[in-house]
Amino acid sequence: MSVEPAPIRTGIIGFGLSGRVFHAPFLATNPAFSLDLIATGDAGRQADAHARHPDVVVVATPEDLLARAGELDLIVLASPAHVHLEQGLAALEAGLAVVIDKPFAASVAEAETLIHAAERVGHPLIVFQNRRWDSDFLTLKKLLTSGRLGRVHRFESTFERFSPAVRDRWQDTTTIAQGAGITFDLGSHLIDQALQLFGPAVLVHAETDVIRPGGVSDDEAFVSLQHESGVRSHLSLSRVAAQSGPRFRMLGSDAAYVVHGLDRQEPDLKAGALPTDDGYGIEEPSAWGRLGIDGPHSPLEPVPSERGDYPAFYAGVAACIREGAPVPVDPRESLEVVRLIALVHERNMRG
Repeated sequence: MSVEPAPIRTGIIGFGLSGRVFHAPFLATNPAFSLDLIATGDAGRQADAHARHPDVVVVATPEDLLARAGELDLIVLASPAHVHLEQGLAALEAGLAVVIDKPFAASVAEAETLIHAAERVGHPLIVFQNRRWDSDFLTLKKLLTSGRLGRVHRFESTFERFSPAVRDRWQDTTTIAQGAGITFDLGSHLIDQALQLFGPAVLVHAETDVIRPGGVSDDEAFVSLQHESGVRSHLSLSRVAAQSGPRFRMLGSDAAYVVHGLDRQEPDLKAGALPTDDGYGIEEPSAWGRLGIDGPHSPLEPVPSERGDYPAFYAGVAACIREGAPVPVDPRESLEVVRLIALVHERNMRG
């Protein structure tokens, strides 16, 4: 008779948007994990954590949580990028597996330090690149495999939001040197997705700009990558776009694919949905992308969207910790993302 393994005892540092929306619901609903500790110093977030997860112990500081490392198997860093190095090293040295939010680190050197530390102590270091499991991205991967676009020569990816005023949050008040700014934030997703689809790339061109009064990091960016596979990726990012372009446009020799709007998992999770809910991650037909060639004689074909699957990330984390399976996101792949972001900022500092 098989015995169920004990749950993976988990603590989260940080209970802002990331800890509350992108981590806690998946840990709390996956039986492979127990959510045991949350660290947040904000009184409102402490109350929210207690309300959402009544059995969890909430502590005030990362140090308080790390002092109880012996009660845990895994720590999730849902904290600002500029503290990832210190917190990640402390967790690894305490003998824990680590899931670390993107941006992975504030510099190439910090990312390399974390990777070397994980290799030295022999504990998993896993970067949270959850948008590899977006519905639209999974649909793109399936389309590429099908060959229906022919030879792809250009990939356009746009992730734009509208937040016209600087707010009192770390993303707006810390600097590029501390891992802040739109290129580190949303660019970590778009560059990672492009590399996953089309392989290694070099930076061809980059533009960044600070738009909002009082801003201390980039609000808009454009990045052009040339992949070894021959594909050119054009990546557009903005915090101040009152209207957004297509989320993805992929141009091939036989057809193109265009999809608008963002994957629904984030807004649904913000509204209180759980990953175990019926219909989680399923896109309405109105949100499906279109495949084909413009023209009156060849109507564009709706392409059913693959189901969004953020739960797959933590399923992979559990398999890694319990069974020794490969990490669901290799930190060396995320290191290459940080390397390209560093080149973007270096180029723009030189003017």
